[in-house]
Amino acid sequence: MKEQEFIDLLKAQRPTIDQATKDKAISSAMAAFDEASESSAAKQNDRNFFQGFMNWLRPKGSQPKNGEEKSMKTLTPTWYLGGAGSAVAMVTAYLLLSPQELYRPTADVPLVINEQELPEKTSFKTQSEIAPAPVVEEEILVTGIRQSLANAKELKREASGVVDAVSAEDVSRLPDSSIAESLQRVAPAKPQSKVASERRVAGAPARLALEPVATPDNRNNRDQFKKTKQNTVKKVTEEPVSTFSIDVDTASYSFVRRSLNSGRLPAIDAVRTEEMLNYFDYNYPLPESKTAPFSTTVALTEAPWSSDKQKKALLHIGIKGYELAGEKPKSNLVFLLDVSGSMNSADKLPLVIQSFELLLSQLGPEDRVSIVVYAGAAGTVLEPTAVKDKGKILDALNQLSAGGSTAGAQGIERAYELAERNFDKNAVNRIILATDGDFNVGIADPGALKTFVERKRDKGIYLSVLGFGQGNYNDHLMQELAQNGNGVAAYIDTLSEAQKVLVNEATSSLFPIAQDVKIQLEFNPSQVSEYRLLGYETRALNREDFNNDKVDAGDIGAGHTVTAIYELVLANSDSQQIDALRYSKEAVKENSSSEFGFLKLRYKLPGETQSRLIEQPITRHAYDISNNLKREVSFATAVAGFAELLKGRQYQGDWGYEQAIDLAQANKGDDLYGYRTEFVQLVRKAKIAKEM
Repeated sequence: MKEQEFIDLLKAQRPTIDQATKDKAISSAMAAFDEASESSAAKQNDRNFFQGFMNWLRPKGSQPKNGEEKSMKTLTPTWYLGGAGSAVAMVTAYLLLSPQELYRPTADVPLVINEQELPEKTSFKTQSEIAPAPVVEEEILVTGIRQSLANAKELKREASGVVDAVSAEDVSRLPDSSIAESLQRVAPAKPQSKVASERRVAGAPARLALEPVATPDNRNNRDQFKKTKQNTVKKVTEEPVSTFSIDVDTASYSFVRRSLNSGRLPAIDAVRTEEMLNYFDYNYPLPESKTAPFSTTVALTEAPWSSDKQKKALLHIGIKGYELAGEKPKSNLVFLLDVSGSMNSADKLPLVIQSFELLLSQLGPEDRVSIVVYAGAAGTVLEPTAVKDKGKILDALNQLSAGGSTAGAQGIERAYELAERNFDKNAVNRIILATDGDFNVGIADPGALKTFVERKRDKGIYLSVLGFGQGNYNDHLMQELAQNGNGVAAYIDTLSEAQKVLVNEATSSLFPIAQDVKIQLEFNPSQVSEYRLLGYETRALNREDFNNDKVDAGDIGAGHTVTAIYELVLANSDSQQIDALRYSKEAVKENSSSEFGFLKLRYKLPGETQSRLIEQPITRHAYDISNNLKREVSFATAVAGFAELLKGRQYQGDWGYEQAIDLAQANKGDDLYGYRTEFVQLVRKAKIAKEM
C-alpha cells in the first residue's frame, strides 16, 4: 500500500492524530508488511501468477502507429473487465476497512462520565474497574490484512504521557477542538507543578499560556453557592418589624461579572443583591469624627418598575464609614495561601501572588507579614517579617507552586497559631485566606471549623477571605468563614479587581471602625401597607437579636459604604399583593402619625462589648433630597433592579434590562475608576445572554 494512501486513510478517522504519531504508525505498518512479504517467498510463483492475472485486467491498449493519436479506440476489450474488477476491489476494501477498527479504546481507558449526574465526592473509575474486559491485541489494518504492531505498547505509553502532560482542566484551552475532544475521553485530572510549561500534544512541543478564558457550563456546576429563598412581600399589620445585619462583602458582583464576561448568565444562587449594591462606593455624607463612626442617610424615591409610582416607593438607607486620615494602625497579617492542585490555573495561584504583591505596596515599613501555605499538609513559608524587608517577602511568594490535595483545616490552624504567637494588641491582627475553597481533605466537620474561627475572633484575630477561580469554587464556605471571622469576603477574578480590593479599598478591608452593626425598621401601618427588603437573605436576624449583644453581625471598615433598599407599598394602594386577614385587628386608629417608620442601628466600637444605639424617624422629608443624592440612589436602584432581574424578575413587572441600562447610564456621575461604566456593559451582556 502506498504511503500517501495510508496517510489519507488516517486523516479520515477520528480522533485527529498529530503528524509524529502518524509517521510512527506508518513506519511500523510498512515494516510489518515487508516482514509478511518476505515470509511468503515460497509462494512467489502463485503470487506472480495472481499479479500477472491482475496485470491482464489492468486497462491498457495497443501502441498507436506513427502519426496516430492515442484514443479510446486503441484500448483493448480487457479494459472493460479491468474497470469492473477495480470497482469490485474498491467496494471490498471499503467494507474491510471499517473506520471504527483504526481506533479502539483499550480496557484501561477511563469512561466518559457526565459529572453533572454524579453525587458529591464520586470518584471516577476506569472501565476495567467497573467490569472485567477481555484483553484485546492492538492491531492496525494494512491493505485489508490485520497486522500486530510490534511497538504497540510503546505507542500506547507515549499517548498516555501526552495525556498526563495536559490536565483535564486544560483540555478546553487547546486550540484544536478535535485534539481537545480526544483528550477529554482519556485525560485524568492530574495536578501540575507549574502553571505554564512546555507541554507535548502527541509529540509536538507547545507552550500553553493559561490565561483566564470562558469556562464551559459543566465546570460551573461544581461551584457551590448557598441556596436561599428570595425575600417575599410582608404585610405591615402582621410583621411590622424587619431586622438584619449589614453586609460589606462584594464577592457576588465579581463572580456575576465573570460569568457574564464568559457569555452566560450566572447561577441564581450566585446573585446576592446586597453584594451587588455594596460593590460600589456612594457619595453619602461623611461622619464628622471617630466618636460617630458612621453617618446614616435615608431617602424615599419612586419605584421605577411600578405602574402606580404614587403608591409604591423605594426606601434607601445609606451608611458611610469614617475615613482614616494620617497615620494608620499597624498591621500584623498572616497570608494563608492555598497551594493545592486545584489552584493550578492562571486565574488562581499566579493571580494570588500578584494580588498580594499589590497589597504589600499599601502596607507600612513596620507592618509585619507571615506566610502559611497548605496543600496535602500545612507549613510556614515565611516567619513574621517587616514589610521594609520586602524583597524577602516577594522571594517567598514567587517560590510557591501548586500541587497536592487540600488540607484546609490544618492550614487555618497553623495560621492562627502563628498570629497568636506574634499578637500585637496595638495592631490589626488579621489572617487573609486566599483559596478557591476546595477543601477536600482534612475537614470532618465544617461546623467545628466555623466555631474555631469564632473563638479566635473573640481573641482579636480576624479572618478575611479572597476567593479565586471557578470550576470548584466553594462560595458558601468562604462566606461563612468570613462572616464568623469578622472579615470581608471578596472574589478576585482579575488583577483589576485585586487593585480595587487590596489597593483602592485597602483601609476599609483591613481596618474596622464599627463592629456587629445591625439595622431594625418598624413600619407604620397607617402609612405603609407592605414592604420587601431587596437582598440580605443570608443576613436576616430575629427581632430579639437586635438587642442581644452576643449575636454577631457585620463590621464596617474605614470609608466603607453600605446600602439597603426596601420596596414599600403605601397605604390605600391598589398595588397591595396580600389581602388583609378577615379576623385580624386593623392598624391602630390612634396612630395617625405621618412617619413611614422608625429606624434603629446598633453597633460596637472596636474592642468594646456593649453596643451603642442610633435612632431616627422616617418622615416625608425623606423625599426631599439633593440632586447629588438623587443621582446616587438612582444608580443604586439600577444595580438592585438588575440583581433582581438576574434572580428571576418576579417583582419587576415589565421593567427589564433596557430600563436598567438607561437608569444607570444617566446616573454614572464622575465614575473615577470606571466601575459604573463597566456595570452598564455588564447589563448589556446579560441582555444578550438572556436572548440567546
